[in-house]
Amino acid sequence: MKSRIRTGLLLIGWLVVAGGLSAASGTLAVGDPAPPFSLPDQDGVIHNLLDYSGQKVLVYFYPKDDTPGCTKEACGLRDAYTDYQAANIVIFGISFDTPESHQQFREKYHLPFTLLSDLDKKVATAYGTKGIYPLAIRRSFLINEQGRIIKIVTDVDVTSHSEDVLRYFREADVQP
Repeated sequence: MKSRIRTGLLLIGWLVVAGGLSAASGTLAVGDPAPPFSLPDQDGVIHNLLDYSGQKVLVYFYPKDDTPGCTKEACGLRDAYTDYQAANIVIFGISFDTPESHQQFREKYHLPFTLLSDLDKKVATAYGTKGIYPLAIRRSFLINEQGRIIKIVTDVDVTSHSEDVLRYFREADVQP
């Protein structure tokens, strides 16, 4: 029994050192400046977060193009896209997929927003969404016009994500 406990504790320690648990918890907090990034989109065009200052931005990390949960999340955002436009919210989906994969995903599901490729995983590392697997951790960051994080969604429900994010932005707009 003691050897099983010791083995379990060693495994937990290894995960923390390897970044599994620490990356999953993230180091960013509400009120922090959003880490800047420059990443290529589905067409190879570079998007720099600093170019969007003065606008609200949703940065959502997702594991993989064209998988069931990621498709449900993306299609929810697609279906609410006019509401996002009306609220002046820019949407960036980020994964470790290639721009070509993003282009196919966008075309297949008629996604009107930008998908960014974080091939070297540096942006995911800065946002605490890298994890120990070769996929991004599903997490969303709501960024205000001043470039500060106003909400971090760690428990993303792919079926209600788009409505949840719109609600969070609306709530932030009415705060003093």
